[in-house]
Amino acid sequence: MRMKRRKFHQTVFVLAGIYSICWGLFTALWPEWLFQFAGMPPMNYPEIYACVGMIVGLYGLVYLEVARRPERGFLLAAIGLIGKILGPIGAATMVIQGKWTPAALVLNVGNDFIWLIPFVIYLVDSWPYYRKDIFATEDTENTERNLQG
Repeated sequence: MRMKRRKFHQTVFVLAGIYSICWGLFTALWPEWLFQFAGMPPMNYPEIYACVGMIVGLYGLVYLEVARRPERGFLLAAIGLIGKILGPIGAATMVIQGKWTPAALVLNVGNDFIWLIPFVIYLVDSWPYYRKDIFATEDTENTERNLQG
């Protein structure tokens, strides 16, 4: 059984992977860019934001793996989607508290918002494969337990 919209999903995750790796490298090398762009005071510890860049870059490798084997990427993409939901919540909280300017929300356009719908569509399409894997694993474990007896 071939995954519904397989080529679309592969394209989305290749693009998400490349974007995340590039964004991560850029941010790791120039961690002050967002603060300068948004007119915010410089951070006391830019190396912390450089680490955020590293983490986002690593997400890029995860997305490339989803693209490589879309039938097996449900859990990885679900973790990515959670980040794409929590990221804007955290950024909005910073804006509401007056710690960030509204211009800083540009961060969430490329990192989060543009990927939400494609990630959700992928999760719907990949769920049957993930579900099948879960039950296949349980069946294998039960069979092994019965053989050991």
